[in-house]
Amino acid sequence: MAGMKEQQITEEKPLLLEQRGPDTDMQDKGEEASGGLPCPESPAPPNEPPPPRRPTHRWHAIARHWLRQTRRRTSGVLPDCPDQLMPPGDWKEHDVETPHGMLHVVIRGAPKGNKPAILTYHDVGLNHKMCFNPFFNNEDMQEITKHFVICHVDAPGQHVGASQFPQGYQYPTMEQLAGMLPTVVQHFGFKSIVGIGVGAGAYILAKFALIFPDMVEGLVLLNIDPNGKGWIDWAATKLSGLTSTIPDTVLPHLFSQDEMVNNTELVQSYRQQITNSVNHHNLQLFWNMYNSRRDLEMNRGGTAINAKTLKCPVMLVVGDNAPAEEGVVECNSKLDPTNTTFLKMADSGGLPQLTQVTSHTIKRLPSKKEEKKRRI
Repeated sequence: MAGMKEQQITEEKPLLLEQRGPDTDMQDKGEEASGGLPCPESPAPPNEPPPPRRPTHRWHAIARHWLRQTRRRTSGVLPDCPDQLMPPGDWKEHDVETPHGMLHVVIRGAPKGNKPAILTYHDVGLNHKMCFNPFFNNEDMQEITKHFVICHVDAPGQHVGASQFPQGYQYPTMEQLAGMLPTVVQHFGFKSIVGIGVGAGAYILAKFALIFPDMVEGLVLLNIDPNGKGWIDWAATKLSGLTSTIPDTVLPHLFSQDEMVNNTELVQSYRQQITNSVNHHNLQLFWNMYNSRRDLEMNRGGTAINAKTLKCPVMLVVGDNAPAEEGVVECNSKLDPTNTTFLKMADSGGLPQLTQVTSHTIKRLPSKKEEKKRRI
């Protein structure tokens, strides 16, 4: 596909010395992809001038901090109790009233100057605890909250302990879910955000960035499908809902068929979490609305009249065996190739590849300032 920047990662490799400057704080001295063990550091040649310092931008700093720990592969198996996923610290829960209903938000830190907040949005079938907290449940990750605000957004009725919506409740559309986020940004006084979304959450954040581009500094979108459901897919989903429980209906959205067969321990752990942690009635409403979504109205410049696409730097991530692979590839074809990075994780399926994204790949994303300078 023309203009596609596809990277297929089979193992994690450290950056060469000339590719990183002294401002990096990762200290990743060649960790091996399989076990994360450090390799011996070769002594620097005498009298060799130091490498040039690469400029530090807000986007790079956020990516470097947030993905510092993702170089080590994890099993992806969740603990039995979702409360064990909440990392220690001063996390505060809020209910934010928006024009389209109440949003449950969990936040840590306070806005600092013009620094953007890191805002996450989970996939359908999950909530912020199941989707994102494992990455923050590490003492080294406290460095993130020391420098940036972390804001987890739960879709309406999907958080742990949510009350069941009454019969006849009209769940917000995907466009309305995106339209709820400006209220969150303004409520907490964020100047802008870096969005990290998975599946349905990636769709919502992309829609938000299309409508409110000035509020978004950058996006990391995993397993995004920019296309609406056709009639055949819609009918198949309806029939599946009549013969299966909602957890079993959602699991094929989260995992590939290969994972469903060969990684039963991981799939079973998610089945238990969905069964025990998410209100099934509320989840069914969210699932129905996600499957009723429209196409994301965006096209690469020059491919359509009045083409509109994401203006911020974007990283697209998908596993090469993920159910959303085809959708992510098409999404890439609709974005500006000069500020989009497409990362396809080799030998990876639905959710586990989230922990395999390497920080040195994320750091290649340009900041908004870099984009403006390049285009000028």
